[in-house]
Amino acid sequence: MNNLELHSGSVNNVVRLEQHMEAGRKELGVGALLHWNSLLITGGLFVTLAGLNSMSGKVDATHISISILLLVLAIALLITSADFFIEGAKGLARRAGIAEVIIGLTIVSIGTSLPEILVTSTAAYESASNPGMMDLAIGNIYGSVLVQITLVLGLVVVFRPLDIRPAWIKRDGLLMLGATVLLSILLWLGDGLSRIDGVVLCSIYIAYIIYLLRNKDRIREEEIDVVDEIRSSEFDWTNAAYLVMVVIGLTLAVYAAQHLVLLAADLAMRMDVPPAVVGTTVSGLGTSLPELTVALMAARRSNGVAIGTLIGSNITDPLLSIGIAAIVSPLSLTDASYDLTMYIIVPMTIIGVGACLAMMWTDFKFNRWEGGVLIGFYVIFLALLELHRQGYITL
Repeated sequence: MNNLELHSGSVNNVVRLEQHMEAGRKELGVGALLHWNSLLITGGLFVTLAGLNSMSGKVDATHISISILLLVLAIALLITSADFFIEGAKGLARRAGIAEVIIGLTIVSIGTSLPEILVTSTAAYESASNPGMMDLAIGNIYGSVLVQITLVLGLVVVFRPLDIRPAWIKRDGLLMLGATVLLSILLWLGDGLSRIDGVVLCSIYIAYIIYLLRNKDRIREEEIDVVDEIRSSEFDWTNAAYLVMVVIGLTLAVYAAQHLVLLAADLAMRMDVPPAVVGTTVSGLGTSLPELTVALMAARRSNGVAIGTLIGSNITDPLLSIGIAAIVSPLSLTDASYDLTMYIIVPMTIIGVGACLAMMWTDFKFNRWEGGVLIGFYVIFLALLELHRQGYITL
C-alpha cells in the first residue's frame, strides 16, 4: 500500500469517526434555546445594557463610573453574542459537510475576530461625524494583535508550556507577521487606508482561505487533534435552531459593538486620552477576550491548537477586519494620534510579533519563562503609553 492510499485511508477514517459521533448526538429544536444558559446570559446582558444605557441619560450621564460599567457590559455582550454566532455558524457548516478542521481554521477564526470586525467597521462608519473614530479603529486592530501575541499568549504559556509545530510558523506565523507589516506599510506610505487598500487586504485573506480549503485533507491529517477542540457539546441542534443562533448572535453583536465604540470614545474624551490609546488598550483587550478563552481551553488538552487559535485570529484582524473597515469608510490617522500610533503602537506591535515568532522558531517550544517575557513586553508597552500621556516621552 503506497503513501497516498495510507493518507486517504486515514482521512476517511476521521470522516467516518466524525459522522458516527454526530449521529450519536441528541438533536434539539428552537424551543430548547429558550432554556440554554448561553442564550439566557446573552439576553440578560442585553437587557441590562439597554436598561442602564437608557437610565444613564436621566440619572447621571456625566459620571465616569457609569460609562465604565456600560463599557464592561458592552464588551461582555459582544463576547457572548459572538460566541452564540460561532456556535450557529459551526453547526450550519457541519450540516453542509465542511470538515471540522477547516471550520476551526476559518469560521472559528473569523468568529473569534467578530468583535474586532464589528468594532472596527462601526468606528469607521462613525468617523464621518467624528474623525477620532478612525484612530480608535486602527488602534483596535493593533491593540488586538499585540495583546493576543504577548499578554494572551503569555498567560496561556504560563498556564501550560506548549510544543510548537513547524507548520504553524511556516504557513500561518509568517503570514501573520507579513500581514501586520503590510498594514503598517500601507498606513505609512498612503497616509491611511483607501477602499482599494481594503479590497487588497481582504483579497489576501480570501486567498489564504482558498488555500486552506484546497489543502483541507492534508491539513486535516496534520492537525487531527483540532477536531476535538472545536467540537461543541454532546448534543446537536436543528438547522432552524442554528439559523436562530446566527441571527440573534450577529444582531446582538452589532448592537454591542455600536455601544462599545460610542462608550469608548466618550470615555476617551472624559479622561482626556487619545482614541488610539483607548482602542489599543481597553477596546483591544476587551475584544481579544474570546481568543483568550478559546486558547486557554485548548491549552488544557492540546499543544498546538492554542497557538493556532491566536495566530489565525491575528491573520484575520490585520487583513479582514481592517480591510472591511476601510471598505466601509477610508481610514487615516488624525494629527493628534499619528505620531503616537506610528512611532510607538505600530513598532511595538511588529516587534512583539517578531519576538514571539523567534521564540517559537528556536526549539519549537514555548516555556513558562518565555510566557513571562511576553507578558513583561505588554507591561512595557503600557508603561510607554503612560509615559507618553504624562509628557515624559515626546514625539
